[in-house]
Amino acid sequence: MPPTPQEHEQPLLLDSPQQADEFEETAYDSSEKIVVVGIDESEYESGNWARAPPFSWRKLWLFTGPGFLMSIAFLDPGNLEGDLQAGAIAGYSLLWLLMWATAMGLLIQLLSARLGVATGRHLAELCREEYPTWARNVLWVMAEVALIGSDIQEVIGSAIAIRILSNGFVPLWAGVTITALDCFVFLLLENYGVRKLEAVFAVLIAIMAVAFAWMFGETKPSGKELLLGILIPKLSSRTIQQAVGVVGCIIMPHNVFLHSALVQSRRVDHRNKGRVQEALNYYSIESTMALIVSFVINIFVTTVFAKGFYGTELANNIGLVNAGQYLQEKYGGGLFPILYIWGIGLLAAGQSSTLTGTYAGQFIMGGFLNLRLKKWMRALITRSFAIIPTMIVALIFDTSEQSLDVLNEWLNVLQSVQIPFALIPLLCLVSKEQIMGSFRIGPVLKIISWLVTALVIVINGYLLLEFFSHEVNGAIVGTVVCVLTTAYVAFIVYLISRAVTYSPWQSVTQRKSITNSELE
Repeated sequence: MPPTPQEHEQPLLLDSPQQADEFEETAYDSSEKIVVVGIDESEYESGNWARAPPFSWRKLWLFTGPGFLMSIAFLDPGNLEGDLQAGAIAGYSLLWLLMWATAMGLLIQLLSARLGVATGRHLAELCREEYPTWARNVLWVMAEVALIGSDIQEVIGSAIAIRILSNGFVPLWAGVTITALDCFVFLLLENYGVRKLEAVFAVLIAIMAVAFAWMFGETKPSGKELLLGILIPKLSSRTIQQAVGVVGCIIMPHNVFLHSALVQSRRVDHRNKGRVQEALNYYSIESTMALIVSFVINIFVTTVFAKGFYGTELANNIGLVNAGQYLQEKYGGGLFPILYIWGIGLLAAGQSSTLTGTYAGQFIMGGFLNLRLKKWMRALITRSFAIIPTMIVALIFDTSEQSLDVLNEWLNVLQSVQIPFALIPLLCLVSKEQIMGSFRIGPVLKIISWLVTALVIVINGYLLLEFFSHEVNGAIVGTVVCVLTTAYVAFIVYLISRAVTYSPWQSVTQRKSITNSELE
């Protein structure tokens, strides 16, 4: 039945708990969802539900938000450290790889958004329903471990920024404590609605953009070298480790779970194929715009350190802890000391990524365990998982820059290990007609997606091999690593080979998914 004229008279942006009560609410409560309705939809009035309504800039604005929250994972302190090290050691030569890695990340995130929009459920919930108990428990643990590893990097990054901006007065452990309180800021922001929360993240991204653009203007990297670095692929044995790092830190396991939940902040009528396609179109556009912004910011950071430190003796020693001081020593004051500009950008990156980490943690825990806790309780539990180990790390490594760099390497390895456990279930689910209906991915996109996933897994496998070949010593440790590696590979093979089985929940999925027969 086509929408009634009354629907077209409603405002575009609503927080309406009375509408669509028949849909099961998961990532967001009914009162939290934004309803986007009615601009120039005369075709819908005549009953054409198979096509998306005409494009509207105003609607694009109302759909904009989830993609920018997702893009923050491309700008977290771990990524910034990868950028500065790539620039210092490889110069401009890996910018092409940064561009293609961002493109691969975009593909993965669009698949995640597609899953969330088409099914009305997010990845953690679907894994809970579609995998046996032992497998979903393993997937949950792996997702939590990846989130904790990422959160430690983000919180430490924020604490380093606070120490920089306080001129060393605030120690690392105190910065961690201050950052830990952000979960309560997050809860406060949530009470004001989804759009207000998205606006805060937009401000943080804007602060990063302005800070790192200011640094770009201060240091004046070569525009010619920048363009050549983007357009001409170059790779040498000397820069292979940085190349692996650039690709490895782009795909964040928790971000795949997060994006499939964020897109549910807008209410979509899953009985209406045109509405679902419309949401997918707008989310694809805004996610692409968001990652273009993140790519530009990453370029700013990479080229600043390429200009300042490529080919110098400091190149191999630079890291997140000492980067600001090295910049200050090289470029000095100016209108505003570059050390503090770096600190402001780093603080915005750390705070925004820890907030999204809290968000992702709620979805992951709630989805896998089917917990119906109050938001403040979920946020407190999620934050505690990361803050307790981070506080221990801060107390142990507070005085040692070298130790923090070693810790960061271990955390990168930890997250690399988890990547298959987010990507493989995602690809399995978006390929299944009983899950996605007519919105399952086609054969060409499926092949491309699996090739990208295989490439990311192989690259991270290389990182793991290189790391353990240097770090693992002794027969006992080597045996343990071999046993764990065998179990790890076996579980990956299981995930790839296992077709998603039918379950009692399938009938719910089919009601929510769109099929051609339903529309006819």
